[in-house]
Amino acid sequence: MTQARTLKPMLVPSHEGEALWWFGSLAIIKASSTDTGGQMAIIEITEPPGAEAPLHVHHREDEGFWILEGEVTFEVGGNSITARAGDYAFGPRGIPHRYTVGPAGCRMLFILTPGGFENMVREMGEPALSRTIPPPSTEEPDWEQIAAIASANGCELLG
Repeated sequence: MTQARTLKPMLVPSHEGEALWWFGSLAIIKASSTDTGGQMAIIEITEPPGAEAPLHVHHREDEGFWILEGEVTFEVGGNSITARAGDYAFGPRGIPHRYTVGPAGCRMLFILTPGGFENMVREMGEPALSRTIPPPSTEEPDWEQIAAIASANGCELLG
């Protein structure tokens, strides 16, 4: 017999949520695995112009991308698609993907099922000092450490 879970209604106003600086972006956790009984995570991501996510694959969760502002070109399973404000793109688990942000930057929602991806963002990121994109970093990320954190969270860097 499984234990019944009790979820509570919640509201996260537009100016609230846990804010993190993550790879040159502002990541705001709007709904976590804890909030949703493990069912999903929703993270609002604000990216600067030209930002790129490395080729990677999720082994645990499916990932949806709802573009709120700007433009993003996704490569999912070898197919390239460009999504603009109001568009939704989907990257199923097990299929490699990456994206490149357009010249005006973007703001989008990552919608992940099941939840838990937010833990990786927390481990790789740092608390945001303001609700803005962080200042540019001159330091190269420690890709070995990042790959280890990704692996521990069911993701794999491919390139």
